[in-house]
Amino acid sequence: MSEVVLAYSGGLDTSVCIPLLKERYGFDKIVTVLVDVGQPRSDIERGNRRAKQLADEHYVIDAREEFVRDYIFPLIKANGSYEGYVLGTAIARPLIAMKTALIAKEKGIKNLAHGCTGRGNDQLRFEAIFRATDCRVIAPMRELDLAREWEIDYAREHGIEVAVTRDKPWSIDENIWSRSIEGGKLEDPYFEPPEEIYGWTQKPDASKSAQIVEIGFSQGVPVSLDGAQMSGIELIEKLNLIGGEHGVGRTDMVEDRVLGLKARENYEHPAATILLAAHKDLEHLVLSRSELRFKVMVDEAWSELAYMGLVEDPLYSDLNAFLDQSQKRVNGSVKMKLYCGNAIPVGRQSPDALYAQDMVSFDSQTLSQKDAEGFAKYHGFQARLLKIKGLKST
Repeated sequence: MSEVVLAYSGGLDTSVCIPLLKERYGFDKIVTVLVDVGQPRSDIERGNRRAKQLADEHYVIDAREEFVRDYIFPLIKANGSYEGYVLGTAIARPLIAMKTALIAKEKGIKNLAHGCTGRGNDQLRFEAIFRATDCRVIAPMRELDLAREWEIDYAREHGIEVAVTRDKPWSIDENIWSRSIEGGKLEDPYFEPPEEIYGWTQKPDASKSAQIVEIGFSQGVPVSLDGAQMSGIELIEKLNLIGGEHGVGRTDMVEDRVLGLKARENYEHPAATILLAAHKDLEHLVLSRSELRFKVMVDEAWSELAYMGLVEDPLYSDLNAFLDQSQKRVNGSVKMKLYCGNAIPVGRQSPDALYAQDMVSFDSQTLSQKDAEGFAKYHGFQARLLKIKGLKST
């Protein structure tokens, strides 16, 4: 019997893949794997219904805790952002691929499939994991060069209920960290996104009163909200709701894909926006100037690897080792003001702060201002010396 394991989301692309794998590739048995990384319950239920209708065998894997612990928390430590994108979809793909490949290994199946197109990044993120196995990789969307309108028609012909239409062909991907919306008129970078595409965030409203939330961190990881200890999942879910009410976490950008194509992307990520801003603010309180300067390079390198899905690259592990060491002193809390689409740090405290109020205050008598004169005499000395030499030579 010819068998294949499909990384399955329950959406249009992967649902269409099931009959395609039978009709165009001749597989007798399709095994679907749906990995729960915090997408809505309705998406999980829809996926289960479709898999029951279309697939021969179906698995659901709850990977939420692992996703937060092993992927999102390191992302926060690295201030993870690629050109302003908080890496929600990118950081989830390797985990989904790993869980899918694990099912194939357990069942002794040598074929792995995904529903990614040949234009985007996800094909690379899945295949960086899939191609490390001894399995054949199958990508129907890419190999058959399918258009989204063709998929919609094909789905209806095969009795697959689809919510998208030609007028609103939005492709939406959600997990606990972010929600992405693309496709249709959104592909025109000059087109203003309609309010209807947003599902997590309300339209920013200046008449709505600001709200202060306090985020507690331990070794760079968020552990509390307004003084209440919480699991990572609970904290992120709560901040998505609170931030969304204030319109926090909308991104509309032109993004440089790995393939070299520029793409217009729209994202929602309230909790990510709040947590990343709070974490970075706390770092400036506790890390030294040289640590902060070097860490900018580490953060950028980490984010690019995560964007590409290269979480098994040796450099990724090396960078995480540095990040874990640097975060040992990132303890304390940050007060964040949420107002009209903004998340603004307005206060921070830490037992490991390098901030010395008794020394920096205008009223401080701890240090004598006169002591700074010797330093000032040599500050910029070489530039002044060149200027003097230049004047003498004219």
